[in-house]
Amino acid sequence: VQLVESGGGLVQPGGSLRLSCAASGFTFSWFVMSWYRRAPGKERELVARIGNTRSSRPDYSAAVKGRFTISRDNVKNTVYLQMNSLKPEDTAVYYCTNGAGDWGQGTQVTVSS
Repeated sequence: VQLVESGGGLVQPGGSLRLSCAASGFTFSWFVMSWYRRAPGKERELVARIGNTRSSRPDYSAAVKGRFTISRDNVKNTVYLQMNSLKPEDTAVYYCTNGAGDWGQGTQVTVSS
């Protein structure tokens, strides 16, 4: 199993980034996919989750609801996190997971002027 995140970087407050997580080694379409983040000195927290059926509605943490959008492409085996209106408190390492104990290496997002 491999989960490879990309798309992180340095962005000014109010800016946008789109994270990608490319998956391989398992049947991607069967799994609920999630994005977590770990800010410096804090515990890892759930950011967003997307189900494995077309009818399932994504879940978001209160901190990002209305600003972030999770989506998936079951042909490309990739899950995305579109992050808009970024704030300094969004600074963290962002990880994707398939909920089966598999995690990516993370991608750093830094929001700073």
